[in-house]
Amino acid sequence: MEYRRLGKSGLQVSALSFGTWLTFGKQIDDKTADKLLSIAYDAGVNFFDGAEIYARGKAEEVLGKILKSKDWSRSSYIVSSKVFFGWEKDLPNQRGLSRKHIFEACEAAIKRLHVDYLDLFFCHRPDKNTPIEETVEAMNTLIQQGKILYWGTSEWSGVEIAIAHYYAAKNGLIGPLMEQPQYNMFEREKMEKEYRMLFREFGMGTTIWSPLASGLLSGKYNNADPKDTRLFIEGMDWLKNRTLAKDRIEKAKRLGQFADKLGVPMAQLGLAWCLKNPNVSTVILGASKVDQLKQNLGALEIVPKLTDKVMNSIENILRNKPVQPEY
Repeated sequence: MEYRRLGKSGLQVSALSFGTWLTFGKQIDDKTADKLLSIAYDAGVNFFDGAEIYARGKAEEVLGKILKSKDWSRSSYIVSSKVFFGWEKDLPNQRGLSRKHIFEACEAAIKRLHVDYLDLFFCHRPDKNTPIEETVEAMNTLIQQGKILYWGTSEWSGVEIAIAHYYAAKNGLIGPLMEQPQYNMFEREKMEKEYRMLFREFGMGTTIWSPLASGLLSGKYNNADPKDTRLFIEGMDWLKNRTLAKDRIEKAKRLGQFADKLGVPMAQLGLAWCLKNPNVSTVILGASKVDQLKQNLGALEIVPKLTDKVMNSIENILRNKPVQPEY
């Protein structure tokens, strides 16, 4: 396993990490979840990603139960949660980034995960109804209280993140360390263009999600329409329709053929492509099967094969590289 600094901090995160979205507490049983987490940990994965909204808190309950049952040293792993969507009934103050919800969400996550503190705590989405300064102050307070070690954002715009940094610097507070954006061969705009100045000016780290575009870049949809995948989970039509767009499937098929020529699994190629980006701190894997996880954990071995020639060949298939500003 390779370990990378999370942004400008001294925290070392495994280049491949393990997430619980749509799987823990929902798609897979607890026994399978335990097995997958153990395989990841034994392979050197030290970051496990959660959120209050994942299975309405059940995902973190499953993760917490597993962590509690292990004899793993607390210093050997990093666990995260996210706040915004809530886990209760969506009543006023049960979601968003107000000081009240942030504090209550943190306490609830700590309880579900059976830990004394959260290593990472993300603002899962920007909250248009709460001043960013209130959110920054609340996160800074949680750090001072020892309930979280680092805080970050997820799917915020570059401007919103910059404002958070500005307010934090102006008032002597701790700003966001990391962002969790979607990043893969089809979703590139934020990571490769919008966040460029954030990486340069603030040393932001990233914990990217959906590196395989919800499975499309694994090749599973190239010649079939499997019904046992996350895209067919009830309520996921929005993700299914976006992922299985005709032009994306055509590109995925060509990428699959290219992976075959390289002699590597298509999923490993997609993950290695993400790892190639120096601004990626860790790539979150979301496996539901043992064989799937074991194969994906081999992606680091593929990175050296991604020469300039190989990367150019991939670009010729994708043809979606963000246009950079001239400055």
